[in-house]
Amino acid sequence: MRIPLSWLREFAAVPADATAEGVLADLVTVGFEEEAVHRPVDELKGPIVVGQVLSIVKEPQSNGKTINWCQVRVVPEGAEQTLTGEGIDPSGVQGIVCGAHNFAEGDKVVMTLPGALLPGNFAITPRKTYGHLSAGMIASVRELGIGEDHDGILVLSTLGLDPEVGSDALELLGLYDEAAEINVTPDRGYAFSLRGVAREYAHATGTKFTDPAGAVTVPESSGPGYPVRLEDTAPIYGRPGCDRFVARTVRGVDPTRPTPPWLAARLRLAGMRSISLLVDISNYVMLELGQPLHFYDLDRLSGDIVVRRAAEGEKLKTLDDKERALDPGDLLITDASGPIGIAGVMGGAATEVSAATANVLIESAHFEEVSIGRSRRRHRLPSEASKRFERGVDWHVADIAAQRAVELIIQLAGGTADTTATDAGTAPEPRRIDLPEGFPARLIGLDFTPEQITGTLEDLGAAVTAQDGGHQVVPPSWRPDLETREDLTEEIIRLVGFDKIPSSLPTAPPGRGLTRLQQQRRRLLNALAAAGLTEVLSYPFVSKASNDTFGSAEEGVPARAVKLANPLSAELGYLRTSVLPGLLDIVRRNVSRGFRDLALMETGLVFLPGESMGTESIPPLGVRPPEEVLDALYEGIPHQPQLIAAVFTGHETPAGPGLAPRAWDWADAVDAVRLMGEVTGVDLVVEQGAHQAFHPGRTARIRLRSGEVLGYAGELHPKLTAASDLPARTVALEINADLLFEAAPDVIVARDLSTFPASTQDVALVVAEDVPSSAVLEALREGAGDLLEDLSLFDVYSGPGIDEGKKSLAFALRFRAPDRTLTVEEASAARSSAIAVAAERFGAFQR
Repeated sequence: MRIPLSWLREFAAVPADATAEGVLADLVTVGFEEEAVHRPVDELKGPIVVGQVLSIVKEPQSNGKTINWCQVRVVPEGAEQTLTGEGIDPSGVQGIVCGAHNFAEGDKVVMTLPGALLPGNFAITPRKTYGHLSAGMIASVRELGIGEDHDGILVLSTLGLDPEVGSDALELLGLYDEAAEINVTPDRGYAFSLRGVAREYAHATGTKFTDPAGAVTVPESSGPGYPVRLEDTAPIYGRPGCDRFVARTVRGVDPTRPTPPWLAARLRLAGMRSISLLVDISNYVMLELGQPLHFYDLDRLSGDIVVRRAAEGEKLKTLDDKERALDPGDLLITDASGPIGIAGVMGGAATEVSAATANVLIESAHFEEVSIGRSRRRHRLPSEASKRFERGVDWHVADIAAQRAVELIIQLAGGTADTTATDAGTAPEPRRIDLPEGFPARLIGLDFTPEQITGTLEDLGAAVTAQDGGHQVVPPSWRPDLETREDLTEEIIRLVGFDKIPSSLPTAPPGRGLTRLQQQRRRLLNALAAAGLTEVLSYPFVSKASNDTFGSAEEGVPARAVKLANPLSAELGYLRTSVLPGLLDIVRRNVSRGFRDLALMETGLVFLPGESMGTESIPPLGVRPPEEVLDALYEGIPHQPQLIAAVFTGHETPAGPGLAPRAWDWADAVDAVRLMGEVTGVDLVVEQGAHQAFHPGRTARIRLRSGEVLGYAGELHPKLTAASDLPARTVALEINADLLFEAAPDVIVARDLSTFPASTQDVALVVAEDVPSSAVLEALREGAGDLLEDLSLFDVYSGPGIDEGKKSLAFALRFRAPDRTLTVEEASAARSSAIAVAAERFGAFQR
């Protein structure tokens, strides 16, 4: 909403030296958002004066054009010219070249003299053209930035003006005014008017407000006016579509009269263009009082006006010359010929006022908000009227707005008003709200005095009555948004001042920090990031094929997944059961853009539905459902464990002088899993595994000592990488972080450091080829006893010297005692015990 300051001053005590910026600052204090400042003179600089055309000489040109060589007086006759410079005549008569032909000798026009600046940073300077030195320009409304017409220059007599030659044209056209623009939220429709904004400015500054509606006196009607019937007998949005329709008639008007410059200037500064006198008057009253009006050509109406819903198949050509198919939900204004307007949205072309209109019927009605809003959206017809109606208009201002329009029409267009008037409809019952004593203080946290409560509400225009335990409040008719005690409390603190609300920070209870799960997650992700992995985030929406591939270890066994009712795309119609599909999409995207050496990780929830999904019936609103219903709802929510996944592709390090880059392989994925175990303090078991998404011979299954499988790590299946445009030998891992954290101890106890030297011994054991090396390693660890500090596999061999069907596994064992230096005999005894357990379980023997 743009508020011209000169207009605002008529209803509020705005200081004469106030600027738009200052008015915005005041309005911000009562809850409005500032948008912009509009100041025409920011783009218009003088000298721009009134000139009078003394002579016109038409000069045909070789290009087919005819130009006018004009002599224009720019100072009063007998006065001295104050401007100096090239092309400036001391007599005050300027030679001007002009290509327009809509003016004559004696006309008064707007002259932009050398040194003037027009919108678009267009500077006026003397220039030689068509054989003449043209010292200035006769301006059109478009060149002045006050209209779109460029068919000719602005002749001031067409505006009903006869100013003195040499007077300031900017002042004459009202261009020294400025406007403050605010953003009006949907619940404050009353602020789409000067009446509403002036009241709020008075609230903000504590100054006097003069209600423009109070300055209008509606005369007693001598009888019924134009017949109107309200026939929306079956309201479909809770209330009748129209509950008041005021109709007034003015006869013998002259619609061809120009719109006065003051009115056109205010409309323009308020963001509306001047169209014609009658249309401008209707817009002016709407901006002033907030009540949209519609003017009909009375002589083009036939029969009674009837307000009703549209019938199936009805059509209407609206003012924009488009024929629209009407919907049964549309509220219409009709006469005997059929629809003549979509109520509150746009009128029909058949009854619009024109230059031939002699008699005008004024419509000032009150319509139900939802009906107007839906019609506006249905027909994609935003209008200034619908913007106000769908936010709520004051029921009691309809007759006042009609009378204001009557007065302006008679004043500016002539004519006589009928003494009869139509006012159909019944006033709604006023809303009464109980405001308990102390409620505002409890809600806001600030003690209000009784004077603050009653004073602010009465300033709003509400009627406040004391009653036992508080007050009863009747909101003003222009505030349909005030419905509850909370609304009233918000208004109280808005006018008292939001800055009065005390601010205090709660005292944090001691001993609270990150939860156990948060600590473990942070520790784990920090460790992986320190190891060189980069965390990324992907969408949880995947295809069914991706879920089947990664969500189930066995090929041919589809994964149960949650199907989306309204997916972003048909290809991504399911919630993920694995984090890897989204992570691999990110890898693919990076590789396609030239980033080939990647180590990425992601942690996120997956969605694993059980046997049931939700419930067949939705519990009713307003009451707490029974426990069995809540249990059924909870049981229908998919299990959502947190997984952590990582993908490695390319090389661990970039190539360099003397450095051959090493490609990531399955061992790096396994090492990342081992790092997770070390960081969380969980003893993980890594063993040969199988998963349909991973390479058959390069896959590790990760489990706890208790036997629960945490996930898989290894090289992705070659067919999968080829089909997904991923680099060959891409390796990945995915671990159930919830199970890992659950198995983690609350406190990780560091092992005591021994200051005594270690004793290292190696052993090579021959076992059957199908015996997992991890199983042999576990047997050695178990047999070695407490002296064993570290055990690792460093070689696997099969070939000459090893029987067919056998393999040799070489292990390094490190022994250390916490309190003494071990002897060779003690270390060898521990080694022998380890070998004995391996021999017993797997038939292992030393090579």
